[in-house]
Amino acid sequence: MVRLSEKLTLGITMGDPAGIGPEITVKALAKPAIYESCNPVIIGDAAVMEAATRIVGMENIKINAISAIAEAQFTPGIIDVYDMKLVDLDQLERGKVSAMAGEAAFQYVKKVIELALDGQVDGTVTNAFSKEAINLAGHHYSGHTEVYAEFTGTKKYTMMLAHENLRVVHVSTHVPLRIACERVKTERVLEVIRIAHQACLDLGIEQPKIGVAGLNPHSGENGMFGREEMEEITPAIEAARAAGICAEGPVPPDTVFSKAKGGWYDIVVAMYHDQGHIPLKVVGFVYNQKEQKWDAVAGVNITLGLPIVRTSVDHGTAFDQAGQGVANELSLMNAIDYGVHLAKSNKQKQKM
Repeated sequence: MVRLSEKLTLGITMGDPAGIGPEITVKALAKPAIYESCNPVIIGDAAVMEAATRIVGMENIKINAISAIAEAQFTPGIIDVYDMKLVDLDQLERGKVSAMAGEAAFQYVKKVIELALDGQVDGTVTNAFSKEAINLAGHHYSGHTEVYAEFTGTKKYTMMLAHENLRVVHVSTHVPLRIACERVKTERVLEVIRIAHQACLDLGIEQPKIGVAGLNPHSGENGMFGREEMEEITPAIEAARAAGICAEGPVPPDTVFSKAKGGWYDIVVAMYHDQGHIPLKVVGFVYNQKEQKWDAVAGVNITLGLPIVRTSVDHGTAFDQAGQGVANELSLMNAIDYGVHLAKSNKQKQKM
């Protein structure tokens, strides 16, 4: 593929058309620094993006509707949109779940995966979609991660959340808590430790130190509060160490994240969704009570183990903010930054 520069190209999905994705995309790509680091192209609907420029008060930003990546201009002040033409603006109700918006959001994701597998983009970044909306449209997935896994044919994968020096990967994600506990098995914990180790290497951390969280209070306290640590987690840690990976634990869940934030660990292996998500969002999401607004909605969601790069915002569609022009774009900018780093690493590995 012919490129206008040596910068890598990132395909960025618009997200649910009824959510904040279009608005924060305009805000993020209004910054020339984004174009200094990569060539961004939006996978979505040009008409929705044009409307978003008006919502956020940035009508000076031009929308370049394209039907092929080769038509992109990659120029500050111009947002290239791979126009899927799936949304009827007359029917779009911002802030509301709909099958139309769900279908569009799902197709954006499917298309960006196809473009990445075909080598037309070097990495992918996703804005949020509504799980309810895509299911209403007939696509029964519990999240982006599962969509990517299916359409890339990936069996071994996990989610990583990152904010500054705090990084977390998960043994399980979108399952009921009862099932999450049942999934804490040696083979899966070891698999996630290995994926975490490789992720750190890809981010340029030469000797990653991994903290493995326990499942139970006080990491089970020698079987008093549960035996998963003794029977499932510790054997995984020992196997990882035997393979040359620096893994410690099981570390009590109520202290492992503070230690990681303080620099003890480069990444934490969490046992289930909320165990990892809560600490990341406590530090990344900052609400200004006095001004009644979010000062920061930061953090990145990354799917590890895929044959292509995928990073994402670490928040939802925020339907309650859609159409107001007030949504914070920081998480999307973080996701683009991580996407650039991981795409470069992926490119280097392909050359080896």
